[in-house]
Amino acid sequence: MTDRWRALPDLGFGLGLRRQHFDEIFDRRAQVDFLEILTENFMAFGGRPRDVLRRAAAEFPLVLHGTALSIGSVDPLREDYVEAIAALVDEIRPRWFSDHLCFSSAFGVDYHDLVPLPFTEEAVEHVAARVRQLQARVDCPFLLENPSYYVRYAGAEMSEAEFLRAVVERADCGLLLDVNNVYVNARNHGYDARAFIDAVPHERVVQIHLAGHRDLGHVIIDTHGAAICDEVYDLYAHTIARTGPVATLLEWDHDVPPLDRLLEENARIRETAARARS
Repeated sequence: MTDRWRALPDLGFGLGLRRQHFDEIFDRRAQVDFLEILTENFMAFGGRPRDVLRRAAAEFPLVLHGTALSIGSVDPLREDYVEAIAALVDEIRPRWFSDHLCFSSAFGVDYHDLVPLPFTEEAVEHVAARVRQLQARVDCPFLLENPSYYVRYAGAEMSEAEFLRAVVERADCGLLLDVNNVYVNARNHGYDARAFIDAVPHERVVQIHLAGHRDLGHVIIDTHGAAICDEVYDLYAHTIARTGPVATLLEWDHDVPPLDRLLEENARIRETAARARS
């Protein structure tokens, strides 16, 4: 079944659609190949955000990215949330939608954070079954993203890379590979970031995220609020050399700068990918 993931298009180099840039993003179409839509920022809104979203759907390729699916939770999938995703997919027809391999709610409580899962066979089966249930409900390719995390559970039965591979293969979904998260986790937990990239199923990588972080010395915090560091660019080049061309998105969610600054960063991403492919 991996051929269908390889068949999804390389959309090029994209940005997230942010309110700060509603007035100018459409004038920069030549510099932005696709837009990523944060699911929760648009699914329940009308008015101007909806008008901008509809125009974006007409002028750009779109992908959906969420943070509240809580695919690893022990609670049932939220019917209202899944229905809202399905309705948004039907309206804007994104090329795919994605969320994180984690849980953000349990026992009826929303944690407002992305909580990691234990790297166990039980967790693999649990998540894979829920992804299959989701894919039966929403008519759109689905990707899981590797999250950043700051604690490790006792009793791990496999490495993080092995866990990620097992889940996406068992669930038969695609992979949104966050290269910054790989770097952050590797530094925080003491493993080889390049070995992690080498171990993931490259044939399922449909999209890549790149972002900035905050290095406090003893720990790195994944902030999405700064420029991408040189080490993450190097890891991205290593990744592209193995996956081939893959849709790549610059995430900048906090302290969002002017659009021109984002376009400068995106130009460097393009150059890095071109050198890696050559």
